[in-house]
Amino acid sequence: MRFSGRAHVFGDDVDTDQIIPGRYLRRVGYDELGKYAMTGADPEFPEKVREGDVIVAGRNFGCGSSREQAVMALQQAGVSCVVAESFARIFYRNALNRGLPLLEAEGDPREVVSDGDRVEVDVDGLVLRSPSGEMGLRKPPSFAVRAWKAGGLLRLASERPDEPPWRAGDRG
Repeated sequence: MRFSGRAHVFGDDVDTDQIIPGRYLRRVGYDELGKYAMTGADPEFPEKVREGDVIVAGRNFGCGSSREQAVMALQQAGVSCVVAESFARIFYRNALNRGLPLLEAEGDPREVVSDGDRVEVDVDGLVLRSPSGEMGLRKPPSFAVRAWKAGGLLRLASERPDEPPWRAGDRG
């Protein structure tokens, strides 16, 4: 599993209100969330992002309130995955449920990635590549990779109704 695209670099503690500001949650339908993705951190993000692009961030990405719409907004904007030093637990769970790959770097990925760089995220090889260098990625749980490939945890569970995905080990 590989992703490649332009990097959009953000700092530490990017919260869900920066990912999708609360003022849009009642004013727009779910299918329009991508138009407002990341506008709390970068108002021009929706014009800059392209299908397949990658968000790179520091520590605690997705902190704040539990807001599944934050994941939906990133997916609708075309973000293929997020690489960060760490993620807020509830955001990680929401992303897993919806099938958005979140990968933890073995350090601060901003050390090797600048905004606008073309990057490659090699999930199988556990490496983030950029023009400035490489950084290792922490191995994600096997059921998370299967959920990403299936398009989310619910889709994965529906493919194997007799076997919960978290109990399937490394079989698939």
